[in-house]
Amino acid sequence: MPTPQPLQLSPAPSQCTLDMFIRHYGDVYEHSPWVAEAAWQHGLTTDFDSPDALAELMGEMLKQASSDHHIKVIQAHPDLAGKAAMAGELTQDSTSEQAGAGLDQCSPEEFARFEALNRAYKEKFGFPFVVAVKGLDRYAILAAFENRLHNDAATERQTAIEQIIRIARLRLVARAS
Repeated sequence: MPTPQPLQLSPAPSQCTLDMFIRHYGDVYEHSPWVAEAAWQHGLTTDFDSPDALAELMGEMLKQASSDHHIKVIQAHPDLAGKAAMAGELTQDSTSEQAGAGLDQCSPEEFARFEALNRAYKEKFGFPFVVAVKGLDRYAILAAFENRLHNDAATERQTAIEQIIRIARLRLVARAS
């Protein structure tokens, strides 16, 4: 049985100009192309042509950013099953991810629950709840929402950044598939 080839991104990041790289990978982090620019500025060898390696580098760029940048990246994410989703205003990636978790199939009661949790979460932390929804259904997401509402602000900001990095990795892997 032949060994499967590792996933490769196309276009290869190592072959991209800055403009090309931003055009193809600038939306991996929701409305935050500066993360891709920082990765490109770091230097992209062929070692970064796989989704995992590029995700690792981009995640490091985000981790090294200031707290203000962290908050802006978190705030760039939409509410789960929120008004933007209902109005069709999400990015293509967010729309697909939320639909994959069944958030577009919530009952009116579930939408009301998401709306109440979104509101409570934002009031407590000042930014939207972020979770990588791949592999989760709306019930698991609601449970995570309720559990994370008990976190302190520093823990929750760190958790949101970790989830955003996971989302970016999943997006890059999907693009290479």
